Amino acid sequence: MKAILFDLDNTLYPPERDLFSLIDVRINRYMEEVVGIAADQVDGLRRRYWRDYGATLQGLVRHYRIDPEDYLHYVHDVDVAERLDLDAELADRLAALPVPCFVFTNGSSDHAGRVLDALGIAEHFDGIFDIRIANYQPKPNVDPYQGVLKALELPAGSCVMVEDSLDNLRTAKQLGMTTVLVGVGPAADFVDHHTEDIREAAGLLDRLHAVSAGAVS
Repeated sequence: MKAILFDLDNTLYPPERDLFSLIDVRINRYMEEVVGIAADQVDGLRRRYWRDYGATLQGLVRHYRIDPEDYLHYVHDVDVAERLDLDAELADRLAALPVPCFVFTNGSSDHAGRVLDALGIAEHFDGIFDIRIANYQPKPNVDPYQGVLKALELPAGSCVMVEDSLDNLRTAKQLGMTTVLVGVGPAADFVDHHTEDIREAAGLLDRLHAVSAGAVS
């Protein structure tokens, strides 16, 4: 184990914090007020873009030629501190991990930084890989994963992916990563480990590293 890749939203904090609902409102508003899409068409377009491209952003870039940077700034302009608090226990568990940790998100690095700061865990991450890593292609497309592996100069087999999304873990496993699902719900055959929350996942990762280090020695 040479690197641990953590998804951001609904992984590093519980989905009950409902931070994405704030972003969700901003996405709808952007489509209506900035792009000029009729309100009654927004939901249908978002569902289609998620199905076809994996993210609303890609659909808007392809069909409306929006500026992706303008979109990312607009939709992530939310009060993160309204929904998140310092998580001292998670900070302690991340600090104990002897492996470099990185955020790998479909959001922006600015948004990720604000989330890490609100949780009080920013110092425990060595970097952030955001949706820019592969020309705004989102997970679960393979290109951003390959971009991360290239940047880290590591083979997939040396990395662990921690996620709340089964679709995103499927791609990680296909590339050869160890996969950890965070959250309730059924697992799948491409999920190596399943934990209820991120704190439990951090403890699991510490144990996995100890086992792998012992096997090497």
